Amino acid sequence: MATNFALDNDLLDTALKIGGFKSKKDAVNAALKEFIEKRKQQEIKELFGNFAADDDYDYKKGRQ
Repeated sequence: MATNFALDNDLLDTALKIGGFKSKKDAVNAALKEFIEKRKQQEIKELFGNFAADDDYDYKKGRQ
């Protein structure tokens, strides 16, 4: 999908250098992927502790 954006050139140049990307497209796609992954991780962290522990779960059995 072709899209036009007005991006901050300083931020984009910094991302290109730090990430070692060869194109602006690669830098933007990597940034979007990282953003999505971090948000998903945050959702998982927010769920932590919201479920009751299963007292019958045998973690050693799963190692066999």
